[in-house]
Amino acid sequence: MTETFHEFVVHRTPALSRTAYLLTGDHQLAEDLVQAALARTYRHWRRIRGGDPEAYVRRVMYHQQVSWWRRRRVAERLEAEPTERAGADHTETTALRLTLTAALRQLTPRQRAVIVLRYYEDLTEAQVAEVLGCSVGTVKRHGHDAVRRLRLIAPDLVDGTPERSPR
Repeated sequence: MTETFHEFVVHRTPALSRTAYLLTGDHQLAEDLVQAALARTYRHWRRIRGGDPEAYVRRVMYHQQVSWWRRRRVAERLEAEPTERAGADHTETTALRLTLTAALRQLTPRQRAVIVLRYYEDLTEAQVAEVLGCSVGTVKRHGHDAVRRLRLIAPDLVDGTPERSPR
């Protein structure tokens, strides 16, 4: 049985929001990105619901983010994260998250998208190429360049983490 658009939104928005945050580096922009992507998806729901609607939404999110980035081209800045609950020590986790966020912001939008889709969403190179609308070779090139740059920017993030072999 195919799920309705409402069910899709309820079940998949948290995962889509995490991906959007990794693409934008900003909570408010991530919320806007997910809303814009879901609005576009809703218009075409009848056509895409039989296929893979989540892949469609992710593709829309990526293209929308690139479009916004091209229009704005403003310098990105790192903002303080909200304080965590009292009593729990999340120093190491918070430091890692801030380092990752800052490092991702220093990548180009395409490099960031490849890293998020490959390593966070755990997609194959072929799946990433399909989402981004490019060749597998382009995905490999952006991924290689991004990992090389991350090793320079934040060596603690990638040291000891081997690059993935092609699937």
